[in-house]
Amino acid sequence: MKNGIFFGIGVGPGDPELLTVKAIKAIRQADVLIAPKTEKKDGSVALTIAKPYLKPDIEIVYQVFPMVRGFAEDTAAWEANKAEILALLRQGKNVAFLTLGDPMFFSTYIYVYRLLEHEDVKIETIPGVPAFAAIASKSGVPIVEGDDILSIIPATAKPEKIQKAMAVSDNVVLMKVYKNFKNVVAILREQELLENAVLVSRAGLDGERVLHDLEKHQDEKLNYLSTILTRRSAANQAGEEE
Repeated sequence: MKNGIFFGIGVGPGDPELLTVKAIKAIRQADVLIAPKTEKKDGSVALTIAKPYLKPDIEIVYQVFPMVRGFAEDTAAWEANKAEILALLRQGKNVAFLTLGDPMFFSTYIYVYRLLEHEDVKIETIPGVPAFAAIASKSGVPIVEGDDILSIIPATAKPEKIQKAMAVSDNVVLMKVYKNFKNVVAILREQELLENAVLVSRAGLDGERVLHDLEKHQDEKLNYLSTILTRRSAANQAGEEE
């Protein structure tokens, strides 16, 4: 029996209309959908986004992926998920793994891909719209223009690493800001990047929030899906060039 195809599909940040035509075609080719989730949460946001395009008879498999740095710390769960996916593929079923945003951008799919890439299976990775691109378009905030230097920074990095990246950047995208929002605001202020900052939580989903005065909200608890876009003011950029 011929093995099925493994699809890694980016479903974008939240709006089902932001799925690509290729992503929709792959979802409709799939016999099984892998919907990733964490131990702490029920359901799957990625699955909810893709729901309008699912076949009525699609088989949905929820897999729990431990939230760790890589998978070396908890190989048992990852190996069990890998075995389940391989078993489905070897039954000749096409299997689609859904992920928020883009599959190769801060995604659980990257680890799944590494587990499967040396197996005898065909893998097709389909890009998706990352949250920061959707936020920029909706907010009317250019991500980069001209000779701007952009840094995409996980707010979970060490503060000194964040500071160094910001210091050489004209524009910044800050991901994963929900854990240490107050510290992030302090660094943005120090780096003169706070004035033009916009934070969006749950972009394109129910409960979307858009915040501009970040200092006013710095003590609030943020949703996991929160991203900050910011850029230096023209005056600051001009000062650096002199």
